[in-house]
Amino acid sequence: MGRVFALSPDINIGPGQVPVIIAGPCVIESDDICRRIAGAALAACQKLGLPYIFKSSFDKANRTSIKGFRGLGMENGLRTLAMIKREFGCPVITDVHAPEQCAAVAEVVDILQIPAFLCRQTDLLLAAGSTGKPVNIKKGQFLAPEDMLPVAQKVASTGNERIMLTERGASFGYHNLVVDMRGLVIMSELGWPVIFDATHAVQIPGGLGTSSGGNRAFVAPLARAAAAVGIQGLFLETHPDPDNARSDGPNSLPLEELPKLLKTIKEIHGLVNQSA
Repeated sequence: MGRVFALSPDINIGPGQVPVIIAGPCVIESDDICRRIAGAALAACQKLGLPYIFKSSFDKANRTSIKGFRGLGMENGLRTLAMIKREFGCPVITDVHAPEQCAAVAEVVDILQIPAFLCRQTDLLLAAGSTGKPVNIKKGQFLAPEDMLPVAQKVASTGNERIMLTERGASFGYHNLVVDMRGLVIMSELGWPVIFDATHAVQIPGGLGTSSGGNRAFVAPLARAAAAVGIQGLFLETHPDPDNARSDGPNSLPLEELPKLLKTIKEIHGLVNQSA
């Protein structure tokens, strides 16, 4: 079950492949921060033989407060992403929020990402799929895992089957998310690779009043659990100084902890594949 396809000339995702690591800061703060994170994450992945994709957003269009830092904007953000791709030789992924952004963003990045809150926006999904680039769709906090089938089919209707589905937790009352690990299995049965977002899964939406909170202490346990269930990729937001990150700091993994976690994930993934 499932399919294998190329995310870039050197990276395949799907059953039987080593897990793809998608990691970076929540939002593009500066070139220097992006360089520091990309360099450390790439080195950690290369040491372990794991494929690495740099992620960051040029715009966080769903910030809790109007005063929240949204990013550098599309023009400057795409310039930074192009710089990371050029200097480090790794693929890059970023969010798109409107159909008219997709074509321009696809000229720079390797993978388009659909934010969880927008995962049912038909025009956005069709525009992303029509670029021909791989599309990573975050499962909305309000959806059951099986509800991602018609979501993915919207992208597939464009002839683009390079689709990934990402679990990032489901709403559990107010200001809380919970991860139902059964959802990873259910989504994998839909036929597309499944990624686990270990950092947004520990977010506390709106929990700080004017911004979202989170508990990064649970990032590693949930990532280990997801790897044991079976995933094709791991999504992480990481930062050298999470307490001072300009977005999603409370749920970001400290950059210094990334190598140890990735080593464990690779070991668990290997054991799962051996027993499959």
